[in-house]
Amino acid sequence: MTAPSGRTGRPPLTEARKAEIRLEIARAAVELFVAQGVAATTGEQIGQAVGVSARTVWRYFPSKESCVRPLFSAGIDVIAARLREWRPGHPLSELFDPALATGLLAATGPDGATGTALVRLTRTEPGLRAIWLQTYDEAEPAFARALADRAGLPADDLRPMIQAAMLNAALRAAVERFAWSVGEAVAGVGEAEVAETLRSALAIAAEGVS
Repeated sequence: MTAPSGRTGRPPLTEARKAEIRLEIARAAVELFVAQGVAATTGEQIGQAVGVSARTVWRYFPSKESCVRPLFSAGIDVIAARLREWRPGHPLSELFDPALATGLLAATGPDGATGTALVRLTRTEPGLRAIWLQTYDEAEPAFARALADRAGLPADDLRPMIQAAMLNAALRAAVERFAWSVGEAVAGVGEAEVAETLRSALAIAAEGVS
């Protein structure tokens, strides 16, 4: 008579732990990209910075550039959640205050200088640029659903869809302009400056096209 067989080895990771590992890999990749460039960074280096193998890195991400995606999407999630909570009748421009900027930094992880340097890299690194644009493309439906819920409209109503497209474009343009204009001076720039840039972009979008 044989003993019943059972599973051996490490227990499977929970979804929460998998998300943590993805974020740890993302933060390590950003630090390396900013410090030495994308081309000079390898999967082995990213894994070593986190304490995992390169095989584990590739299990979570198809390319080294895609490692940063959780940082981009985390910021989008923070904004979408804030939109759903924002009370109807209040200007959306007030949404972008220093508290939101603080929440964005907390969600993504890197300090302001590192995060802004990453955005600057999206201008010169095609692989990072593709991930950056794809993240915003996927964010638009999330923004539309949040705006529709806020207004009590169906998810496929044209108004929240157009508003989401405008909001999405304004956010991306504002973040890119901020990152490219402040340069290395970002170390001395606080959340208030980030929030003001976002508010200005939204105000311009609200004016519409004459």
